[in-house]
Amino acid sequence: MKRVESLVALVTGAAQGLGLAIAKRLAAEGATVIVTDINQEAGALAAAAFGASFVHQDTASEDDWKRVCALIEQRHGRLDIQVNNAGIEGDPNAMKEPDTAPLEDWERIFKVNAAGVFLACKHGIPLIAKSGGGSIINISSIASLVPTPFITAYGAAKSAVQHLSRSVALHCAAKGQKIRCNSVHPGQILTPMLSGLLDRLAAQTGATRADLEQNFLARIPLGVFQEEIDVANLVLFLASEESRYITGQCIAVDGGMTLTN
Repeated sequence: MKRVESLVALVTGAAQGLGLAIAKRLAAEGATVIVTDINQEAGALAAAAFGASFVHQDTASEDDWKRVCALIEQRHGRLDIQVNNAGIEGDPNAMKEPDTAPLEDWERIFKVNAAGVFLACKHGIPLIAKSGGGSIINISSIASLVPTPFITAYGAAKSAVQHLSRSVALHCAAKGQKIRCNSVHPGQILTPMLSGLLDRLAAQTGATRADLEQNFLARIPLGVFQEEIDVANLVLFLASEESRYITGQCIAVDGGMTLTN
């Protein structure tokens, strides 16, 4: 039997990159997967390619969360796994340091990366509890575990996700809802988001893209960039019954990068 056979899983921000890899991994292990993304065209194409269903969603919109959860209940009658992956780095042209970052960019990053996860939990918990319990997996970042002055708002928002996950875990356990909640903290993956960040830093600092990549690699004890499957495998474990006694934990998948910071 596959590891998440017959379970229903929602993965947000899954039109590309890490979210797509997670959605594919869950589907390969037997889950019925619902992919959501703000990019309707890319999301629909991605979902169709591996047999998932797609729902257009802005995760920062409470109305969208109400609609998506109602649609999942109507179509599938349950929700067992919720992977809250959707996130943004913010305006690529905006300054990101503490004394230069514009408030508008900070607020937009927090609205998607922090408030969006809060809304996910707020509306996901009742449906998962009604389904008999399950697993909420919030994708945070290594940026919540180390100082990030070059992407200040992003790191702060991902820290909020880490703290929220622990609060959700305790809340659900105390209420006997049989819902586990954990946060996953990826390190350096050459996703479209990280590639865009490296390009922006190169333009701002005058360094070459290759030099910046080497600077990141020098801080990773294992010496290589991780791949999306490394994170997807951890998410699969947390989604399955293999992790039935794990809740409220923040788990880094970073090649040891936090050991050197």
